[in-house]
This record gives sequence, C-alpha cells and structure tokens, in this order.
Amino acid sequence: MFYMDIIFSLICMLLLIICVL
Repeated sequence: MFYMDIIFSLICMLLLIICVL
C-alpha cells in the first residue's frame, strides 16, 4: 500500500503543475 501513497503524491504534484501552467 506504500506504493499507492507515492503514486497518489506524484499524481497530485502533476495536477498542481498542470494547473499552474
């Protein structure tokens, strides 16, 4: 389940970057 947390964090950061751009 640890990987799920990492993937979720990466997705959140990607969404934030896309929103900023």
